[in-house]
Amino acid sequence: MASLRSKVLRFAIKHIAARNLTAQISPQAQRARLEKASLPFWRSFKLSRRTVTANGVPAEWVVAENAEENKALLYLHGGAYTFGSPKTHGDLVSRISHFCALEVLIIDYRLAPEHPFPAALEDATNAYQWLLEQGYLPENIIIAGDSAGGGLTVATLINLREQGVALPAAGVCLSPWTDLCCEGDSQRTHEQLDPFLSSQWLRDMAEHYIQSNDPRNPLISPLYGDLKGLPPLLIQVGSDEVLLDDSVRLEQQALEDGVDVTLNVYQDMWHVWQIFAAIMPEAKEALIEIADFTSNKISEATYAKNEKGAELVN
Repeated sequence: MASLRSKVLRFAIKHIAARNLTAQISPQAQRARLEKASLPFWRSFKLSRRTVTANGVPAEWVVAENAEENKALLYLHGGAYTFGSPKTHGDLVSRISHFCALEVLIIDYRLAPEHPFPAALEDATNAYQWLLEQGYLPENIIIAGDSAGGGLTVATLINLREQGVALPAAGVCLSPWTDLCCEGDSQRTHEQLDPFLSSQWLRDMAEHYIQSNDPRNPLISPLYGDLKGLPPLLIQVGSDEVLLDDSVRLEQQALEDGVDVTLNVYQDMWHVWQIFAAIMPEAKEALIEIADFTSNKISEATYAKNEKGAELVN
């Protein structure tokens, strides 16, 4: 059963989204409004923050006091490829750093419509390669993201694989947008359930990012890609999302392609509820699952690398 806090937040989100996420407002105006409405850092733990440039990409390190050195999570924020920033997702990534005990690098990738595909993908790829250049080992890196950032997480993994770059230990997708054709059945069946997103708004935002490109390009809509060889994936999605089928179909494709994938559908939850981890028990539960998953997959990747090294020596 949904908590009382989630019910109150659900009501508030429905009204905030109705006022701000609409085609009648330009992407730039939506961007400014949501930046202004960003959650503060409601933390009860110590952390440090510093800005960096990762291969030309503006970024911010958000590091909780308990974070292990030399283990990093590259975070790709959501926002339909048209808004979002380290500021809008600052509280969420600070809690991810704390729960996962990882250093978090959140990038301020270029946004559409000013910078359509492949700008976001290029920035995410360059930031990952920058982490490798800083000495972080692939088996000690996680790539994670929410919404558009969740889809971008999978697209980045595909892009890295195609470029022959060593892949990270795992990917984590929070309510990922993996089909910019917007063809999932839940786009229709969950229209009245979802308090946050509407199918038409998603289609409008998709056009800003895709522009003249093919929406079925796997680097735009990773649902249509070959996922073979990708690292383990954790997918979290709410049962009431119009994007539910983007996660369900991603799991199916991953299983068909032999990828280790875990899908968890959180009942009565909406799009990226994890961002309310400071005040909502369901969001905290999701972060605990992410922490367990990332810890296990980094350990497994490290063990596998050591085993392979031992075999080569022998």
